[in-house]
This record gives sequence, C-alpha cells and structure tokens, in this order.
Amino acid sequence: MLLAASGIFLSFSAEACTRFTYVGLDNNVITGRSWDWPNDGYATLWAYPAGLSRSACVNDKNSVAWVSKYGSVTTSAFNVGTADGINTEGLSVNILYLAGSDYGKPDPGKKNLTLFSWAQFMLDNYATVKEAVEDFGSGKYNMLGVPDMDGEKMHLHLCITDVGGDNAVFEYIDGKLVVHHGKQYNVMTNEPSFDQQLALNAYWQRMDGKFLPGTEDPADRFVRTSYYLDNALKTKDYQQMVATVFSIIRNASVPFLNVSQKRPNLAPTYWRSVGDLTNRIYYFEEANRPNVFWVDLKKLDLKNGAPVKKLPLVNGEIYSGEVSAHFVAEKPFILGDLSVKKTQK
Repeated sequence: MLLAASGIFLSFSAEACTRFTYVGLDNNVITGRSWDWPNDGYATLWAYPAGLSRSACVNDKNSVAWVSKYGSVTTSAFNVGTADGINTEGLSVNILYLAGSDYGKPDPGKKNLTLFSWAQFMLDNYATVKEAVEDFGSGKYNMLGVPDMDGEKMHLHLCITDVGGDNAVFEYIDGKLVVHHGKQYNVMTNEPSFDQQLALNAYWQRMDGKFLPGTEDPADRFVRTSYYLDNALKTKDYQQMVATVFSIIRNASVPFLNVSQKRPNLAPTYWRSVGDLTNRIYYFEEANRPNVFWVDLKKLDLKNGAPVKKLPLVNGEIYSGEVSAHFVAEKPFILGDLSVKKTQK
C-alpha cells in the first residue's frame, strides 16, 4: 500500500462527479455525491440481501469469488456494475472518474477483481473503513480494467466512508494502489490525483472564501465543496442536516449546458445520492425528476435468503417519499457481464 501518489493528470474527464462526508453535531454521518456523465448510466436502484454468491470476472478462472456478508442498497451503472450505495453496517461506497488511472500488470499469484465489481465487493465484504484499508488496501488483489462504456473510458477511483466518519480514497497510480485514509479526507472529485487535489486546496484555504474558483472543472469543484463543507451549518436537527448535504452537492453539480462543441469533456449532473450512514437511509434525486425519494434499509428484508429486488428508474418512473414498498423482486445482473444489453431510455 502506498500513501502518496505521483504525477499530475492534465486531461479532464467526461465524468466529473463530486462526493463528500458531512458530520452533524450529534455525529450523524451523511455522504453526498453527484453523477456527472453524458447520460445517467441507465441508473437503477437495487436491494441486495446478505448471502449472495458473487464472482468478480466473467469466464475468469482467477476471479475473486465471495459470498456477501452484508445487505446493501445500491445504484447500478450500465447494468454491469455498482456505482454507489450503502450497506447494512453503514458503509458507503462511491465510484468516481479519475483520468489516467493505471491498474498495472496483473500478478498471476493474486486473484482478479474488476472495476465493474469493485464497489459491490467493498459493500459485500466490509463493515468499516479500517477493515477495508487493512484488507483490500494491502494490495492483495489485481484490479483489471474494463472496456469503454458509451464511448467513455472507464478510469475510476473509489471512496468509502463508515458510521464513525472515517474515510478512505483508493486510486491506482502508475500501476500501484494508493490509499489515503483518515477522517480529514472528506472530499473527492476527479483529476488530478488526490494528493494534488489536496495541495491545490491548501492554497485556496488561505483565501478563506474571499474568492472561490467557479468553473465545473474537478479541481474547482473540490475547492468549493471543501469550503462549503468546512463552513456548513452544524445542527442536531435531522431534516436540516439532510438539507445541508443536498445544498452542498447541488452547488457542486453541473447544470444542463449547451457547450458540447466548446467543452466536449464537460458532462451534466444526472443524479445525486445522499447516504445517511447513521440511520441507514439512502436518498436519491434525479436531476430531471421533480422529487427526492429515499430508501430506509431497515424497511427492506436484506437478511440471508431474502430475494434480490430493484426499483426501476429507466421508464420515466417518478417516486416521492420512502419507497421501500415499491421495490420488486428481480434476478440480479451478473457483475461485469458485457453480453447484457444496456437498457436504453
């Protein structure tokens, strides 16, 4: 495991997501993230129980195989992998883009994991950030790259947070796994690599909010999110806490702009999620829908032997309020199975 990264990535990605961790006065831990991409990734919400048998790679004898220890509620992307979610232990996982990621040459002595199975592997196997850092962060697995989706490179990094407010960022730089672990690592966007983001943010912190960079580029969103998070309202009022998190992630979002010719790498925010890790509630908002809705994990049966369920979103469905009753039983997709045709809207 490395604790520092090298190099600065100069290209900007087509995906420009943002995520952060907020802690209220009562130590309620809430995460917020945005999904910025040329489309919504054909997002669908899933409810996965514990006890599911999984494999990381299709038709790969060296694939990691596991049985899920914990249930989870997730948002899938492209019907091939998990992009976001929280598990029954209160661990959240957010996948974001990182241009220039280099996963290195696979070691034949290690089992294989892929980018499409990465997030679900973390949700299924770990209850805390410390546990994940000590196990996965040891570098015991190969991370395999995956094909482009909708013409976009799948260069990804991942952040996790637990009910104690602990955070870890996992990146693959120059073929090595780099881990930044600590409560202070509470904001993540995209390029440059995380250590460079921290250095850039240190400069802007000296400005103390007198001037903030205002573009949609990842480094600017990192600075703005950090500033708003550092100065966010701290309260014990639950409704206000959730509203505060939504106010910050909306500020870091990208509007629907007609700039494709001038800035081809700029993508709008299609959806946002807010994860209340303390109370196990997963909030979801689509940018082109009128309502926020949420899933209370405690109202779903996520125990071993329960059925897999999904909440469809791809046919224009509109939900409001707590939606656990709207989940329907569904056979889960196979992680990383590119033979599954994406559902088009």
